[in-house]
Amino acid sequence: MKPSWIKSEIPNGSNFRELKSIVSSNKLNTVCVEAKCPNIGECWNLGTLTFMILGDTCTRSCGFCAVKTGKGTSIDYLEPKRLARGIRDLKKNNSLISHIVLTSVNRDDKNYESAEIFASSIKEIKNLNLDIKVEVLIPDFLGKEECYKLILGAEPDVLNHNIETVERLYNLKQETGKSTKRAVRPQAVYSRSLELLEFFDSSKKIITKSGIMVGLGETKEEIFKCIDDLNLAGCQIITVGQYLQPSKNFINVSKFYSPEEFEEIKEYSEKKDNILSAECGPMVRSSYHAEKQLKNARLASRIVR
Repeated sequence: MKPSWIKSEIPNGSNFRELKSIVSSNKLNTVCVEAKCPNIGECWNLGTLTFMILGDTCTRSCGFCAVKTGKGTSIDYLEPKRLARGIRDLKKNNSLISHIVLTSVNRDDKNYESAEIFASSIKEIKNLNLDIKVEVLIPDFLGKEECYKLILGAEPDVLNHNIETVERLYNLKQETGKSTKRAVRPQAVYSRSLELLEFFDSSKKIITKSGIMVGLGETKEEIFKCIDDLNLAGCQIITVGQYLQPSKNFINVSKFYSPEEFEEIKEYSEKKDNILSAECGPMVRSSYHAEKQLKNARLASRIVR
């Protein structure tokens, strides 16, 4: 049974319905829908949307993710212009739109081409001159720096790459007694994700961000160690949220963390040298309150530096 603090609003409201209609008419994919995010109603009504580019099929098979897995489709080089056109329509019809997050499925078959689409999408949105902040939540591109450089050159406002969980759980399959569940991140490498964050932080041109889920079998000490690692990598914003099982086919929830435990994680995080803002709570997801996280980090940066 889920505890009482695990709850979200039913998506509703005129703003939500209007955005849903425009997104659909422009044939745009949002991770809000594809990953069954519980905060879709709140975020869309506040004017923050997370678009998923490069199709809706991921070449990886993470044990927590509801996005479908399979062979990647062909790269659509017109997608950045179509995305920008859709965002222009969104802004024209809804002045609340102020923060866009771009993420994607993993395309390990076409990493450089994927980075090109990310970079083109950032540039197309910025060329609209609509005062919209652009945050990108990127895959690791198998550690290829030429991909990182393409995205850095497009100058997004925030570079996000989720480390997702503690190092021990990356490739550990969950034994349930009746079956064996997929590991959390079987095709990812913990150190590679940290190196990605270090690369973008070293540019001194961009705010870096990462996030983890709790409730996958980690210990509190491992959570703090992961936060320490993110801090050493120069990460300035972090998100920590409760893992919720999309269906019985995914990893089981090992524990529901209390609001008090999330507050403890937040306090620990914000005592670190590099972490300027930590959004921690049961319903927090990577893009949750993304616009507020950016404002908090910029404010803290001015105070600290």
